[in-house]
Amino acid sequence: MSPVVNTSPQNGTRLEPESAYAWLRLATSLLLGTVGSVGMWSVVVALPAVQADFGVARADASLPFTLAMLGFGFGGIALGRLSDRFGIIVPVVIGAVLLLAGYLAAAFSPNLWTFALAHIVIGLASSATFGPMLADISYWFTARRGIAVAIAASGNYLAGTVWPPIVQYFIATSGWRPTHIGIGIFCVLAMLPLVLVLRRPRPVQEVVPSGTFAVGSKGAQLGISPNTLHVLLSIAGVACCVAMSMPQVHIVAYCGDLGYGAARGAEMLSLMLGLGIISRIASGFVADRIGGVATLLLGSTLQGVALFLYLWFDGLTSLYVISGLFGLFQGGIVPMYAIIVREYFPPQEAGTRLGVILLATLIGMAMGGWMSGLIFDLTGSYQAAFANGLVWNLINVSIATWLLLRSQRQLAQA
Repeated sequence: MSPVVNTSPQNGTRLEPESAYAWLRLATSLLLGTVGSVGMWSVVVALPAVQADFGVARADASLPFTLAMLGFGFGGIALGRLSDRFGIIVPVVIGAVLLLAGYLAAAFSPNLWTFALAHIVIGLASSATFGPMLADISYWFTARRGIAVAIAASGNYLAGTVWPPIVQYFIATSGWRPTHIGIGIFCVLAMLPLVLVLRRPRPVQEVVPSGTFAVGSKGAQLGISPNTLHVLLSIAGVACCVAMSMPQVHIVAYCGDLGYGAARGAEMLSLMLGLGIISRIASGFVADRIGGVATLLLGSTLQGVALFLYLWFDGLTSLYVISGLFGLFQGGIVPMYAIIVREYFPPQEAGTRLGVILLATLIGMAMGGWMSGLIFDLTGSYQAAFANGLVWNLINVSIATWLLLRSQRQLAQA
């Protein structure tokens, strides 16, 4: 193992991992994630009001959500790179300011296209409190890194629990334009003071030459290049989220087609996301014991089991049970990529590499939602769409299995 080198301004503190400050930093990261991830959920709640105000079709009114997701994905890469270079404060401050700018621009939009473009900025701003935040908190924990990253990642789901009823209340009482102004002001006023807690520099980390693995690290044990591993993880991210998107995007429509009504489907979706929080935290405990790749394999395999059950059972009670299981199985999958990145790649590349992989997962969600709808249009049934999700899920399982077996084989040979 090469000696520890301190080459960047964000490195240098020698605090013990799992220190009291590390837990305070984790709590702050969770709060920032809950506030900053508003950009992923407010647009969904505002969609009916915006559609009615601008007098557009439902498909056109959905465009801001698509652009927000694109901003979130590419913003994770750009702000992750800033986090690698300057530390977490720079991207979070940029995110807070851009949230204010984006929501003000949305509030004063004269037409749908301006409103949609403003959501690129909102999505980019929200990304500061997910990928870069997960990479940052991983520096402060070793033995409990899995649970720490999982808790930080739960801020995204907590935002989906907390923000929609608040946004809906203010839209109903004050209108969507004043609500957007209020969200932007609240975010910047809440986030900037919290950033002060994150001022301490990261613990000293070993600096490894770019494009290589540290000697003796898990990455080096695989016997493949860092970029090859990165490509495999990105493919796995696309595949798992194509499978994941099938129930998440279409469960409401599926319940409507079965005659149960959209309200039942919405309840199943809420159940799915709520249990996803439990799944994320539980997966962190598991990852601390068996590692990120093994936990990814476990979660992806169980996700496949739930998708398989959707093929065979479509009773109302059965769908509630299966949707709950799906939430418990899938919630921990995406945070595992943050764990794997920190286990296998040099620490100074964590933010950038995780940003690219998270973008791949968002592409998978977008592809999966579209593909499932297309398959339904072609076949008149969601059965083939569930089967398509299973095939994509198998790709993720295959990659995780190969990485786990190769790592164990290389370690045994060594």
